[in-house]
Amino acid sequence: MMHAALLRRAVAEALGTALLLAAVVGSGIMAERLAGGNVALALLANAIATGGALVALILTFGPISGAHFNPVVTLAFVSRGELRARLAVAYIIAQSIGAVAGVWLAHLMFGLPILQCSAHARGTVGELVGEFIATFGLVGLIVSANRHAPAAVPFGVAAYITGAYWFTSSTSFANPAVAIARALTNTFAGIVPADVPGFILAELAGGAAATVLFAWLIEDSPTTR
Repeated sequence: MMHAALLRRAVAEALGTALLLAAVVGSGIMAERLAGGNVALALLANAIATGGALVALILTFGPISGAHFNPVVTLAFVSRGELRARLAVAYIIAQSIGAVAGVWLAHLMFGLPILQCSAHARGTVGELVGEFIATFGLVGLIVSANRHAPAAVPFGVAAYITGAYWFTSSTSFANPAVAIARALTNTFAGIVPADVPGFILAELAGGAAATVLFAWLIEDSPTTR
């Protein structure tokens, strides 16, 4: 019985992450094709599509697995004692596999070669700081909203990511599985593989900082007294 429940949750994480990456990469491809070279318009379309998909996916898979779709979010729940380590390992594996599958699915939908490697450099210090900020804000939002307004989490996450596409220099990956998968697409959403380790370190650091700080911030909040 326990194995079946774990499998269902892991499959939900894999499927949700795959659909998220299909939305991110697919909308990037569509936006680039239709924007006529206007990068700002393409980014706006990509951000709106991603935000919309996030609301739908969190509402769909949240009741099954919690709809993490992100190893940093999973690790934050483990550190707070809200998720067992065994389940977290299954989640992270499922998220990573699902993310890559989602990129391949986007390529298939748009008639592109399935196997690609990105040439989109994103390795500046500013972009790494942007990833730290993006992940810090995302994890902080989830920790706080999950305590105070859990029903609003899908909409809060979508709103934050849509905004962070624009206010962070990195366009807000905020997710190690996403960073790895986006190295496998030479499209609008891609990142050159050499820049992925820096992004992952910045994301882990941002997530850890948010987990610690927000645990302290909400400790004496009215709903926890």
